[in-house]
Amino acid sequence: MKVSLFKTRISLEYGFRAKGFRRASSKRSLIHRIPFNSWDSHMHVVDPINYPLAPDAQYIPTTHDLRDALSFESTVRIRNIVLVQPSIYGNDNRCMLDALRKLGSGRGRAVVAFDPQKISVSTLEEWHRLGVRGVRFNLQSIGKQMNEEALSRTLEQYANIIRPFNWVLQLYVPLATVIVLEKIVPSLRVKVCLDHFGQPTLPDVSERSWGSMNSHDPYLIPGFESLARMLREGNTYLKMSAPYRISGEERSLDAMAKEILRLAGNRRVVFATDWPHTRFEGLDIKPFVEQVVSWCDGDESLVERVFKSNAEDLWDISH
Repeated sequence: MKVSLFKTRISLEYGFRAKGFRRASSKRSLIHRIPFNSWDSHMHVVDPINYPLAPDAQYIPTTHDLRDALSFESTVRIRNIVLVQPSIYGNDNRCMLDALRKLGSGRGRAVVAFDPQKISVSTLEEWHRLGVRGVRFNLQSIGKQMNEEALSRTLEQYANIIRPFNWVLQLYVPLATVIVLEKIVPSLRVKVCLDHFGQPTLPDVSERSWGSMNSHDPYLIPGFESLARMLREGNTYLKMSAPYRISGEERSLDAMAKEILRLAGNRRVVFATDWPHTRFEGLDIKPFVEQVVSWCDGDESLVERVFKSNAEDLWDISH
């Protein structure tokens, strides 16, 4: 049953996204406008043969190693990558860290996963020397929920651990959770980054309540108003990535993305491919890459910030 439901979800969402992000019609691809030395702020390497998955892994991917990753990145003019720990490995970071060792901190950063009750300072110091600059807290991939008190307590534990290293607290949670995060994050005193547009729940085209002239107003999306305040006033970043993981109407994501860039594009928005698009493997991400450039509306300075400079600020890259 799980397989059939999963296949149905892929066919619906990928088909929907394929319609939404068509390749630019101009003779020359918009990808040529991506600046030299840009960063992909969220991608994965996975190798279930040589690095066993966690017992509770939600899916089994095919192998996508560092060589595959760099080959892919060359097709979208990106040289530098941030390796992110996928949920299928739990707190076993070996696959990702071995790839980071090969890549080197000159071109790579990594975001690990760990149990805040068990991590040691010596391990954190070793990881920092390798190029690790963040920890990922992931509720979305495993469908877990936490009440406000438990969430606040857990994030505070992580923040206290990573603050001396100036690491990023990377959160993959539903956008509706940002309503609670708005109250929690200011006291954490660390950089926070939200995965995949903040994982909004967008309106469906069949929802009549969204049929008015303001049907694509992003401020009607649950959690967006809190997100907007956090992007304007705090130390919160957001990744433009993985639109295929977001259910709903594509024009609403378009309006949301443009407002995010208006609010914080020059400071706290970073681009990411989410390669190898686990559970959606095989899709062509280039139309989305071009769409992000298009959302910048001809502002070359904004393109440079989203694809390069904001990432350098976020991931502690020497300029």
